[in-house]
Amino acid sequence: MIEWYKKVVFENYANFNGRARRSEYWYYALATILISVILRMLEYFCGLTSGIGELGILRGVYSLAVFIPGLAVMIRRLHDVGKSGWFLFILIIPLVGVIWLFIVLCTEGDDGTNEYGSDPKEEFDEMDDIGKEVA
Repeated sequence: MIEWYKKVVFENYANFNGRARRSEYWYYALATILISVILRMLEYFCGLTSGIGELGILRGVYSLAVFIPGLAVMIRRLHDVGKSGWFLFILIIPLVGVIWLFIVLCTEGDDGTNEYGSDPKEEFDEMDDIGKEVA
């Protein structure tokens, strides 16, 4: 999970091109939620918030820091299922847009290459090929 998070936040900070696997998106989302919960507890115990549900300084800074990578990985996830990043505007439609986007984010990506790039599941690790004969 941490490797996917580091890949999204540090290696692909503002990369809106290409495709992202389901695991890349959902592990990033899970890590972001866990970090937000931890920051919320820190804010509460340190007295950095003045009321219930208010955004504290730590979570505010963290949210700003991960906004661009979160948007980028979501757009790359849409690319993986063959949709344009502009499909995010489906969220304008109350309830239906959220449900549709959730379903798309959970859908398996296109097999093989699509108009947004090669299948991220087909990427190989060079370390696996060391010592093997080339046919």
